[in-house]
Amino acid sequence: QVQLVESGGGLVQAGGSLRLSCTASGSIFSINSMGWYRQAPGKQRELVATITRLHTTNYADSVKGRFTISRDNAKNTVYLQMNSLKPEDTAVYYCYARINPTGSTWYTDYWGQGTQVTVSS
Repeated sequence: QVQLVESGGGLVQAGGSLRLSCTASGSIFSINSMGWYRQAPGKQRELVATITRLHTTNYADSVKGRFTISRDNAKNTVYLQMNSLKPEDTAVYYCYARINPTGSTWYTDYWGQGTQVTVSS
């Protein structure tokens, strides 16, 4: 069984910073891409950033230059450093990972439970 556990959300003032972490655990053979999505109230879930196993990154235009995604393959962990936060960054942030579980022949997308990020003006 595979699970993703997130941490690091919270309340911060505009202009502040937060760092999210997400660790995958369980029967994991390999992890392909990892990343973060977010969902604000009344809106659809949207991509924030992704990173491949070889550390190629992709960002939503709205966070470029402010957010940095990274990962530690040895720890099965992905991070999201969020700087210069804005009220419009307020959302539930979800971690995801494309994982090949031990004993499987294909990759499956797994999701974390979500962590709330609130940015006050």
